[in-house]
Amino acid sequence: MISNTIDRITDDIANNQKLLENNSTLSSCLVVKKANTWVEEAKNRPIPNMLFSELWYEKEVCILFADTNLGKSILAVQIADSISRGTAISGFKLESDPRKVLYLDFELSDKQFENRCSEEYQNHYQFSSNFLRAEINTELDIPKEFKGVEDYLCATLDIIIKNNDVSVLIIDNLTFLSSENEKAKDALVLMKTLKKLSQKEDLSILVLAHTPKRDESKPISKNDLAGSKMLMNFCDSSFAIGTSSQDASFRYIKQIKQRNTEHLYHSENVIVCSVEKESNFLEFQFVEFGSEKNHLKTFGSSDLEERDEQMKSLISEGKSNVHIGEIFSLSEGAVRKRRKKLDI
Repeated sequence: MISNTIDRITDDIANNQKLLENNSTLSSCLVVKKANTWVEEAKNRPIPNMLFSELWYEKEVCILFADTNLGKSILAVQIADSISRGTAISGFKLESDPRKVLYLDFELSDKQFENRCSEEYQNHYQFSSNFLRAEINTELDIPKEFKGVEDYLCATLDIIIKNNDVSVLIIDNLTFLSSENEKAKDALVLMKTLKKLSQKEDLSILVLAHTPKRDESKPISKNDLAGSKMLMNFCDSSFAIGTSSQDASFRYIKQIKQRNTEHLYHSENVIVCSVEKESNFLEFQFVEFGSEKNHLKTFGSSDLEERDEQMKSLISEGKSNVHIGEIFSLSEGAVRKRRKKLDI
């Protein structure tokens, strides 16, 4: 039986070789050049700039993932606003000039979006004209040759990009484009489509994705991303948002995959932020760098009322934020933030 299988494979190889020899229109699937030639040609292309610190660079397909209601969309809109203005988010790096950004919003209605960038629907935040937002046209008649709106969108996305002169694309979120993205074959097709679009149009792409319900007492890893294996294989970079046991408003950002830089924002150096809306723009505000283990849930960490009472007592005794932090295994920034919320 093994012998028959080997013979069949040998025959297939021979037939394929004859097909190539007899058809001059077929070309090789490989581009072969000397290593020095690749380097010389690469010298003529610009060095990729940071779009969101070392977490996302130009012309990368990047995945941002997190559990539900942790602020993926909040941060993504903030990143889009930053890139469209050419102004870095405080605490983060941006090396790019202002860019035209297209934000595909499959999560919020226009009224929900308005609420996040206004004060009770008044005093609205003013975005740059480089920031374009798009929703699905619910009155669209989809051509019969397409399976649905997702299929039609993927097929026409390059036209939309060209017509609007877009250089940065943010997709919120992956579930809409591929409702079965946990299946390997669907994830593979989707990531290949985005990768091809990125290379063809010199496009920087950020894709938002959900995680299945995860154990918040454990560190975030690539395995927390739905359909992780295929998605991680075909993206250039990835980072995740985790919740914090230190304060309800705290989040931490952790680097999961990178190609253009060293691994900087790992478990011992996560980026700690708070989600705030001081006026008319809901946003992530940088707090500090910290260790992921200090933000993971532990036994009794949800009992904030008792901790707050103890904290008030220590403050009345004149204890410093650093000393209080050591007692409760909190950072100085977390204690400072908590004191502000408690108005003490």
